[in-house]
Amino acid sequence: MNMNRLTIVVTGATDGIGRSTARALARHGADVVVHGRSAAKVEAVVAELRDLTGRAPPAPLIADLASLEDIRAAGRAFVSRGRPLDVLVNNAGVFMTQRQLSPDGHELSFAVNHLAPFLLTHLLMEALVAAPRGRVVHVSSMAHARGRIDFDDLDFVRGFSGLRAYATTKLMNVLFSNELARRLRASARSAQVTSNALHPGVVTTKLLREGFGMNGHDSLDEGAATSVHLAVSPDVDGVTGAYFARNSPTRPASVVNDVDALRLYERSAILTSVAPL
Repeated sequence: MNMNRLTIVVTGATDGIGRSTARALARHGADVVVHGRSAAKVEAVVAELRDLTGRAPPAPLIADLASLEDIRAAGRAFVSRGRPLDVLVNNAGVFMTQRQLSPDGHELSFAVNHLAPFLLTHLLMEALVAAPRGRVVHVSSMAHARGRIDFDDLDFVRGFSGLRAYATTKLMNVLFSNELARRLRASARSAQVTSNALHPGVVTTKLLREGFGMNGHDSLDEGAATSVHLAVSPDVDGVTGAYFARNSPTRPASVVNDVDALRLYERSAILTSVAPL
């Protein structure tokens, strides 16, 4: 794959693994579109990438991924540039220790970790299809193995647990990735766009410390490595619907299944007012 000026959107690029991912992709020669919620943090990363590459990166995207309205505005802003999107890295995520609601009334883990990438991916699909070989990369976690989806309680109203909400939304990432891959393959128009999920490793981040009360054994750069591999490596040209860890395809947990993937996709399309692919 020609790394000459690929355009890559990285969500949650102002901290942790997302920031390391943005830096690594910029070093590969990509034009990285930095996403973040805080304008000040976004500008700091944009300046960092400018210093790293010697050129200004594309205009960033500033949006609160808890807000469907903000996501729609960010999607429209990117598409209005008329620029093909080579890669979307859905990296942003939260771990909530207490149940809180988004502006749209959804539990925040569900809103940010699942509904946000679901909606943003669909909003940017036109730009992904316009690229020669678009890629969607979903940052999940090995925690998905502990997830269990209650389709009657997607907002975790009953017996909220931060760990259960996080694990379940990381499971949703894998299910969405798989169902998206299936739908993209089914259409000649979008068949060249791939969708894969990954486990980044156990990395010492704010999320790991606050959510799990522990430090990891992987560095931030190691945590970014599989996202970067799926974004730019020629080794994964045409690979879709797979789950990766440490740059290699691996089997996801047995809780991942096509029935739940389809059901989750259909429910999510309704909740985000998205026309299904």
